[in-house]
Amino acid sequence: MGAVELLQFALAGLKNGAIYALVALGFTLVYAATGAINFAQGEFYMLGGMLSVWAYAGLGLPLPLAGLVGVAMTALVGGVFELLAVRPRKDGDLLAIIIITVGGSMVLSSAARHLFGPLEKALPAFTSTGTVSIFGAVLEIQSLWILGLTTLAVVALWYLYNRTSLGRAMRACAVNRDAARLVGIDPRRIVTVSFMLAAALGALAGLAVTPLTQTAFDVGPSVGIKGFAAAILGGLGNPIAAVAGGIVLGMLESMSIAFISSTYKDAIALVVLLGVLFWRPQGIFGASRREKV
Repeated sequence: MGAVELLQFALAGLKNGAIYALVALGFTLVYAATGAINFAQGEFYMLGGMLSVWAYAGLGLPLPLAGLVGVAMTALVGGVFELLAVRPRKDGDLLAIIIITVGGSMVLSSAARHLFGPLEKALPAFTSTGTVSIFGAVLEIQSLWILGLTTLAVVALWYLYNRTSLGRAMRACAVNRDAARLVGIDPRRIVTVSFMLAAALGALAGLAVTPLTQTAFDVGPSVGIKGFAAAILGGLGNPIAAVAGGIVLGMLESMSIAFISSTYKDAIALVVLLGVLFWRPQGIFGASRREKV
């Protein structure tokens, strides 16, 4: 295999890794706020694309506005989901919350099928259907949008966490919810905001990739699994590690196609997930923890 072909696979892995990173960030935000895994995150990815298509083709909105509507409506769905399904579980039982999110994933997928139909939906490219050449390798213009939007989301999240009072409140709740409550922070509000941000990040990923791959009511579970694997790979609870995990997973998938076979591409996420859980459950960028008795 030549250098150009290897670079082509690396660029494809970087593009897919950016998508997984956004989904992984959603998992990380909810985990930091609740200690539970939100298995409805993949459906937020699906809704981002489906609602944007609906706003663009159904309502006739310009593409940029349709995208904003799709992301905003998905964020609203995330908030409503937390209020109606997660918050009533007042005892905070983590297993119960996880089961609720699994059930919510099924409900959202079924609702999308009935509302939007079973057929695949598409959006036009954001600016151009052309490509750019990078040292002989070819990359779609839309892929540059994916990378740019992922970078923008990561920067915005960093700013939120480090420069705003809401972000500091989110970090405080992630460290100790009881202590945060004692200083006047409402953990319930933080959990709702975390679900909304997670939904918006998933929706942004779904919106950005729809012009390349189309979308449908059933695309959520597979992307959700890969986003979860990326979050675990990097180290669940650490946003920067989640982004790194997404990029690493995308590269591993792409290199498996290059050197093994495309047949096993979708199995890579499961292999990575099981491997990390068995040998390094804190993730490759996470520090091991020891409890003193």
